[in-house]
Amino acid sequence: MKILITSLSLIFSMSISAQQQLDTIYANDQKNVALFFPNPIRQGITGASHFVFTYNREKEQYFGLLQAKPGTESNLLTVTSDGSVYSYILKYSEKLPELNYFINENESIGSELPEKINDKPIAKPVNEYSSRITHFQKFSEYLLKSNFERIETKRKKGIKLKLQKMAYDASEVYLVIEVKNKSGIGFEIDYLNVYRTNGNKKRKASYQRLKQDVIYKHKMPYSITDGESQCFVYVIPKFVLGDNEKLMLELKELKGSRKIILETKL
Repeated sequence: MKILITSLSLIFSMSISAQQQLDTIYANDQKNVALFFPNPIRQGITGASHFVFTYNREKEQYFGLLQAKPGTESNLLTVTSDGSVYSYILKYSEKLPELNYFINENESIGSELPEKINDKPIAKPVNEYSSRITHFQKFSEYLLKSNFERIETKRKKGIKLKLQKMAYDASEVYLVIEVKNKSGIGFEIDYLNVYRTNGNKKRKASYQRLKQDVIYKHKMPYSITDGESQCFVYVIPKFVLGDNEKLMLELKELKGSRKIILETKL
């Protein structure tokens, strides 16, 4: 732990000396500024106490929330689950130019992993889908602009979860999903998981569900305000449902008890 803290402190010092090359993020104490990273956040540190960056420390998530009180500028250092390091200058401002920042992998200033140990190269983790991210983005955007089929809908406590469309492309499946909030209060998303299920829930011994890996999320929101509707796309590896299988979407509220489960045979 001491080695990690020392390393992070050194990176902070290097980041401050090169701050003119870094992007600036503005925050205040009136609104939350959301930062969405390409990989789950493992650690986030601000250089001054009047800037506060909060993220889920128990379960890795892709976004964190930033707030600030008046004071001198500082910086934010974030390390994601793949070891990538991101650094930004932080400034207080009463007027915020942006409330949501979607950060790309190419904004990383480096890797937490050393290049060599004892003159032996260390292989960096490689995302097998990284070369296809641009394609995922373009095809997801195309699907959002196309006509929807409205495969299945589930309503619960003022929250409507819809599977609008399902499309196969190459070795992936694209799920167009909509969440609509008419509950009277905001809905912050803890997670939205995709499962393949088999069996009968009433017979627990025979019921199984298999969580599907999500390769890419396009325009995934972290919250839906009352009266708002959000459409986004999940990309998962291609699959074919068996005769007794169903596709399940499970949407869970952050800091709340609301949960919506949608199942369909397609």
